[in-house]
Order: sequence, then structure tokens, then C-alpha cells
Amino acid sequence: MIHEPHSRRCFLSAGGLAMSSWLVGRSAFADEIAAADPPAFKHARVTDAWAAYKDKLTFGKGQTLALLDDGCKLSMPEWSQSDGDAPKVLVSYDSVDGDDDPKHEGRGYHGSTIGIPSSVNYKGKHGVAFNNQVAVVRALECCHCKVADSKTLAAGLQWVIDHHQKHRITAINLAPVDDLEHAEPVPTEIDAKLKRLRELNIWVSAPAGNHTFTNGISWPACQPNCFAIGAVRPGKDEVYLDRHAKIELVVPASATSSSNAIVCGAVLLLREAINKTGYDWKKAGPTLPDAMMAIFQRTGPAVEDPGSRLTFQRLDVKAALDAVFQDKS
Repeated sequence: MIHEPHSRRCFLSAGGLAMSSWLVGRSAFADEIAAADPPAFKHARVTDAWAAYKDKLTFGKGQTLALLDDGCKLSMPEWSQSDGDAPKVLVSYDSVDGDDDPKHEGRGYHGSTIGIPSSVNYKGKHGVAFNNQVAVVRALECCHCKVADSKTLAAGLQWVIDHHQKHRITAINLAPVDDLEHAEPVPTEIDAKLKRLRELNIWVSAPAGNHTFTNGISWPACQPNCFAIGAVRPGKDEVYLDRHAKIELVVPASATSSSNAIVCGAVLLLREAINKTGYDWKKAGPTLPDAMMAIFQRTGPAVEDPGSRLTFQRLDVKAALDAVFQDKS
């Protein structure tokens, strides 16, 4: 059973409350609007999805994406301002210090920008789910992490578990990478949290890493119940950076952290489509995240990678939405 923030009633009521303001601004919503990453968005068919579903989706409204990374400068205009009708940052937390201030400390820098591909809505620049809100969680000192950071990462994941209903958190961008080549999972404190989040139907994915590894990927992407996201070169279906059989999906981007950010935005669009149409996701997977990944994999093109001798599925956002809206079963 889907918990309350994922229920159809919640999505429809949230959409209904905002529909009048959405319709007022719809005439200004052209088929082509400024993308946060134009080459990657075109390749992943994000912009095609915007044009095709501008009258059917609200592009993240009523959903919150949790960004677990190394802190954020909340005074940045992308976070302190928004062209939407709600503040972009809904809530923040620091699981390292146990307070509500996620500012960069130590070597942190990455968390200020990781949410842009998924969520930005500022001065005409749009992330994939540009009408969403974000929960900014500082969960470690630097995105280039160590397995020893698992304690504070686990605390950040637990915060989401405890507050997901209140803040309508439907997905987590688990952004850190340890830059090592893990062929197998590394048991740590985060594993039980990831399992519980999957049971709660909350999507969690992490970047595979940005080296040329072919025999393993970074932690925490290598863990069970965390989707590992790899990359293809924008504009070309060529798998690069770190790859391994654990990778569930590849996404066009210049780094796997951006690939993961893009798919996190796409998850919010697909979740809204599932709830809006009443699509029977249980036929695709045992949990809603599993089902959404299966839809992405089924609808995206296959990309062969000679370097690893593996074949991966590449994200096609419009095709995934088409599969849900056009379902006849």
C-alpha cells in the first residue's frame, strides 16, 4: 500500500489546488523552454516530454526531492528565489551537526549545485521537475566521501524516513561517491535505511562515479536498494565514466552526478503520471520505485558498451510517460 504522500488523492488534491495558477501561466509555456542542460535534456527527451505533457502534468508540483550531499549555500538565487508559486527549498537539515542549517562546512561544495538539473526554476532556466520543492540535507563533509561517512549518511536517510509524509518527499538524490571500484556491496549503517525507504516507495538513486572503471562503481551506488545511475555522452549513445553490471540506467550528462540528478527529476514526472492515470504499477514491480525503474528500462533504448561488454538501458523520459499514459492493459 502506498503511503499518504504517494496516494492518488494527495497528488490530485495538490494538483487541483494549484491548477488555476498553472493555467494562468500556461500560455507562456512554449513547447521549448530553457533547459538547465540543453544537450542532455534533448538527448534524454526531457524537452519532448515538457512539450507533449504541458497540459497533463504539473512537472513536480506537490512533490519534494531530498538532496543528500555535502551542504548547500541557501542564499544562492536558485534556492532563495523561484519563478514558481512556492519557495524552492521547503526544508533543510544537517545530519552531521543535528541542526537545520545545511551550509557548507569543511570541504563541502557540491550540494549547492546538485539540485539544479532536477529542480531549478529561476530566470527561465528549468530543471526536469521544475515545479517541485527540495529538502536540502547536509549528510557529510564532502561529496567525495569515504565509507566511514555512512554514520551521518544513515542519519540523513533516517531524517527522510521520519519526515517524508510531512514534507511530501517522494525521492532521494543520494549524491556522494567514494571514487572506488566496488564490484560488490559494502555493508554499512545505510543499508537498513535504504531497505526501509524502498518499502516506503521512496526512490533512492546514486551516481556510479566519474572514472573509467569497468569492474565496479562507487559506494553508495553499489548498495542494495539504491539504484546506480551511469552516463552516456550527451548527444551520443556512448557509455562512459564508471560502469558495471550493478548500473540500472544510463543518462546523458557530463558527470554521473548530473545523470543521477536528471533521473531524479524524471522520477517525479513519472510518479505524477502514474497517479494521474491510475496506472497499475504493481504489474511492473514489487514496489513503486522498482516499477518505475522497470518502466524506464523497458522504454529506453539499449546501449552496448564495448569497454565493459555490457548492455545498458538509456533514459527516455517521453517514452516512459507515453507508456503510462497510453497503457491499454
